[in-house]
Amino acid sequence: MARPRVRLVVTADDFGYCPRRDEGIVEAFLAGAVTSVSLLVNGAAAESAAELARRHRIPTGLHANLSEGLPVGPARHGVSSLLGPEGFFLGKMGFRKAVAAGDVVLTQVREELEAQLSRFRELLGRDPTHVDGHQHVHVLPGVCQVFAEALQTCGVSFTRLPLERGVGGCAWLEAPARSFASAVERDARAAMGPFAHHGLRSTWPPA
Repeated sequence: MARPRVRLVVTADDFGYCPRRDEGIVEAFLAGAVTSVSLLVNGAAAESAAELARRHRIPTGLHANLSEGLPVGPARHGVSSLLGPEGFFLGKMGFRKAVAAGDVVLTQVREELEAQLSRFRELLGRDPTHVDGHQHVHVLPGVCQVFAEALQTCGVSFTRLPLERGVGGCAWLEAPARSFASAVERDARAAMGPFAHHGLRSTWPPA
């Protein structure tokens, strides 16, 4: 009996972070090492990255960002639970702590996600092929529900489930990294229900 064909998807995140990184990503795509990219629409080089994606016809998704840099939505005009006192996102662990403490207003999460989706369309002239989360914020409790609802509304069907077998038990990882990997995996497993309910698909579990 013939085995089913498996398609390997290799996505380069943080496209639009900076020109040097973007050059490397495009080089990897042209060499066949990368099959798609995820664009940071609030990245310093988002506009030039979008032009590179159009020029080289790179399949491009949105790298939804709620943890690093500046917002693109209504939060940039005033006080928001997503931001610190300097007007920047709260950071990789800061955002997680705020979510866990119940300090993040989920309607503001929805507004920022919708604004990033709109900005993506402005830059690329089309919807994203997929949407995933910078630093895996999209699988956090509560956030995953809002994320799934927003993607269903805009007609995006594909996301990423960051489930990596055994990463949390890797002895060569330092303890903080192992702890983070284990937390991400727990959150990803819990997000599978909301994602499936709203019709989101991922490359996990494998067929």
